[in-house]
Amino acid sequence: MNGASREALAAARERLDALTDSTSVDAAKLADELAAVTALLDREVSLRRVLTDPAQAGEAKAELAGRLLSGQVGGTAVDLISGMVRSRWSQPRDLVDAVEELAATAELTAAQRTGALDDVEDELFRFGRIVESSTELRAALTDRAATVPAKTGLLSSLLGGRADASTERLVVRLVTQPRGRSLEAGLQTLSRLAAARRDRMVAVVTSAVPLTDGQKQRLGAALAKLYGHPMHLNLDVDPEVLGGISVRVGDEVINGTVAERLEEATRRLAG
Repeated sequence: MNGASREALAAARERLDALTDSTSVDAAKLADELAAVTALLDREVSLRRVLTDPAQAGEAKAELAGRLLSGQVGGTAVDLISGMVRSRWSQPRDLVDAVEELAATAELTAAQRTGALDDVEDELFRFGRIVESSTELRAALTDRAATVPAKTGLLSSLLGGRADASTERLVVRLVTQPRGRSLEAGLQTLSRLAAARRDRMVAVVTSAVPLTDGQKQRLGAALAKLYGHPMHLNLDVDPEVLGGISVRVGDEVINGTVAERLEEATRRLAG
């Protein structure tokens, strides 16, 4: 997002945090309602253009949003969306992206309240790995011809009773409302948002064998010191790395595996 939209999103995040700080707000219900608004705005191009039209007064746009949404979603969601449309957005689609992010954040807040946020982070990561390893599953979940009930049923069979309810709801929304993104990109975004709930960065750690608890603690502490930020470790075991570990933080890769050193030696010999 560019300037105006970044500022509008930052303000919306603050309002959401203020709302969900109150235990009287049902964060999971709010997430469902914001997801429904996301689907509406994504579907109705003319509506999102009107609600982000800089030529229209902010209060007039807020009143319009209130009239349209009252009775469809709760008062908390109406107030949040009304506040968002009062802000200036660089382009209409930024508003939709922002509402979708707030829906995911509200769901993660619900998981945090029940002490399940760590589980949700890990389950999102593991589900991403399952999708990467199964071409057939990925095809079924991204098939444009497949119906929403079919995809929801498939996800229920995969996650129902095996993952936290928040994980299942997040993945169902992502799969049934992809909005032009790849499934992998959507899962990565959810993982970043989950880490942000605890003000942490995410490190994807690949090793030949599972790390011990002591190794995980030392690695987490070292990465936190290196990046100046608390770090959540997503752990992946891949025997093909042979030994050592590979760490990816965002776009940066720290590779200390035997396989990488062998590849480097081979490249030097070939050169």
